[in-house]
Amino acid sequence: MSKWKHAGFILPLVIALAALVFIPFEALASEGHGGPRWGDFGWRVLNFVIFAGILWYFVGGLAKRFFKNRRETISGALDDLDERRAKAKEQLAAVESRIARLNEEREAILAESRKQAENLKAGIVEEAHRQAAQIVEQARMTAENEGRTVLAEVRAVIADEIVDAAEKALSSKLNAEAHDKLIANSLKKVVLH
Repeated sequence: MSKWKHAGFILPLVIALAALVFIPFEALASEGHGGPRWGDFGWRVLNFVIFAGILWYFVGGLAKRFFKNRRETISGALDDLDERRAKAKEQLAAVESRIARLNEEREAILAESRKQAENLKAGIVEEAHRQAAQIVEQARMTAENEGRTVLAEVRAVIADEIVDAAEKALSSKLNAEAHDKLIANSLKKVVLH
């Protein structure tokens, strides 16, 4: 039946052309000239229609298949493009959501960084206070030790001066007999105790 489906298009064309061939064209001929040879033209058209019909009969199926396959290929390509467009839209939405979340993540990272900086600052200040207290304590202890050392040196100098002054005073006041007596009394006190 598919062979006759196309005959419905070709048959009216062939009948119309055949009718044109047999129409008396003498009325259409111009004066003084021979009229166009419409009969010859009609046979040529009929020949062309038959040739086109035969060509369609043998090549039409291939052409139909070619165009059908081409249509299917294009349809498949369009479907593939639609799928790719849908995937691209999904990826775009995912990227846009990640970009939106990047601002939130950036704010969270900045807040965390500020918090860590504050904690670090507090730790550094606390360590500085501890070290300052330690330095003050060491300075106090050093000052006390130096004070004791200076006091001991001053006592030693004063004691040496007192001994020298006492020795000078005693040597000027003591004679040999008083000197022997003083030594004897000192020895008695040491031995008794």
